[in-house]
Amino acid sequence: MPTLTVIIPTYNEAAYIEDALKSVAFADEIILIDSFSEDKTIEIAKPYVTKIVQREFDNFSGQKNAALQEATGDWVLFVDADERVTQSLEAEIKKTIANPKHGGYKINFPHFYMNRFLYSHSDDVLRLVKRNGANYSGSVHEKLTCEGSTGKLENKMLHYTYKGLTNYITKKESYAWYQAEQLYNKGKKATWFHFFIKPSYRFFRSFILKGGFKDGVPGLTVAAVNAYGVFERYVKLRLLQKGMR
Repeated sequence: MPTLTVIIPTYNEAAYIEDALKSVAFADEIILIDSFSEDKTIEIAKPYVTKIVQREFDNFSGQKNAALQEATGDWVLFVDADERVTQSLEAEIKKTIANPKHGGYKINFPHFYMNRFLYSHSDDVLRLVKRNGANYSGSVHEKLTCEGSTGKLENKMLHYTYKGLTNYITKKESYAWYQAEQLYNKGKKATWFHFFIKPSYRFFRSFILKGGFKDGVPGLTVAAVNAYGVFERYVKLRLLQKGMR
């Protein structure tokens, strides 16, 4: 039977990590890649994990690639602290790696916000891959690649991504700085198009094209904060251009 390693990146996830670890207890190996958490994340995780690797955070790809170097399983499943593997997804993962047709598999993530799952705000993300040849690239919205073709699992991963409106906006602010720095290093310039058209389109895409209106007020909130995140990205790019950071 092929073996499975689960990799979980963490930083101050004491409120979420135990449930995440319990949901992946079926794995042969669990590796925590931690950015020197200052809360009780490590203390809570120790009874559940095979290995804890603490590494100064540089970017998201760097963290996960470092953990990949420590993994020994034939397959690797990447899980965040605010995600949960259901029993049905667990069974499908076991069945899939026992008789794989692809080198990697995408999993659907319906987002959870305001006490409901927003199925119009869901993503298909490559998370289950053969370890050999797997690699992450990109510093903010990191991308996982694997050798061979990719398929998609039927069962969903539960994602409690929005821990309240303040946390959601703070996360967008943090991502905006990373994204602005990437654009700045590429010599990109912020224009009126980026300040008005791109945020407006992000709202339209999230609320109308992706069906966010079906999710009521939670869908409206997510669409608005996503648009705000795009706007902030280019505000921060302008600040970098003017040497104001």
